[in-house]
Amino acid sequence: MKKFLLFTLKILVLTVVIAVALDFIYTAIYLQSSNRGKIDHIYNSKNENFDVVILGSSRANNHFVTQMFEDKGLKAFNYGMSGGHLFEADLLLKLMIERHYKIKNVILEADLNLSNKHRDYGISSKFLPYLHQSETVKKHFSNEYDFWELYYLPFYRYIKFDERIGFRELYNTTLKKPTNTLDNKGYYPLIKRKGNMKNNIVNLKPLEDNQYYEEIKQICKDNKINLIAVMTPMCENVKGMDYFDKVKKMYPEIHNYENVVVEDKYFSSCGHMNDTGARLFTTRIIKDFFNK
Repeated sequence: MKKFLLFTLKILVLTVVIAVALDFIYTAIYLQSSNRGKIDHIYNSKNENFDVVILGSSRANNHFVTQMFEDKGLKAFNYGMSGGHLFEADLLLKLMIERHYKIKNVILEADLNLSNKHRDYGISSKFLPYLHQSETVKKHFSNEYDFWELYYLPFYRYIKFDERIGFRELYNTTLKKPTNTLDNKGYYPLIKRKGNMKNNIVNLKPLEDNQYYEEIKQICKDNKINLIAVMTPMCENVKGMDYFDKVKKMYPEIHNYENVVVEDKYFSSCGHMNDTGARLFTTRIIKDFFNK
């Protein structure tokens, strides 16, 4: 029995040592990456200057044509992330401040994501390699239900989110293999119709005092950044469009642009405009906020 216990103890110690070693190796490699995505690009940069930074979900990523801002002499980047929530947008902005970015204007897509205050399982995992290196990332995750094991158990976060930050991603990061995420200054154009042209948002309800939206507002105020919060268009066949009226009533400072582009020919799916629609929309945003 004594030998068995001793053997078990040795196995446990060896497992911990291996986990610590792997955690160190994975983290060290991710700390050198800056061309795989928007999160590592921000983390491994500093002292950037922007006239316009765009934040939000895919409805930001696919709707704001960054080059059109650049053509007006405005240095811009679209940091919208497909699948992202306000949890991730808030943390991205916090990281930019941590990395001493100087930003004049933030355009925030704030509409459907106001209905939740949860993190996106996949997108949020991309921040986890920096959990021990960044006090900003640590603090942002500190109230999450799984923070203890993510922070204190070595290598656990890489196992739990293997499909996002596991071996395959590590391999591509080691090879410095770029993705298309940073192309077009972060804007991702949709060309062909791929999705459903009907949508039902009847059950969506905007949350009053959404924590992450309020934090974004406070960060902008503290850092003298002009915040332009907008609701972006949806296609014609949507049930529950009064959702946008509820958002406007709850957050009157958010500009409602949901009906600026409406014809289905300008949409790739009901919630995402194609490139033509995005250019019409971006033209209107530039006209309303940057042609004064």
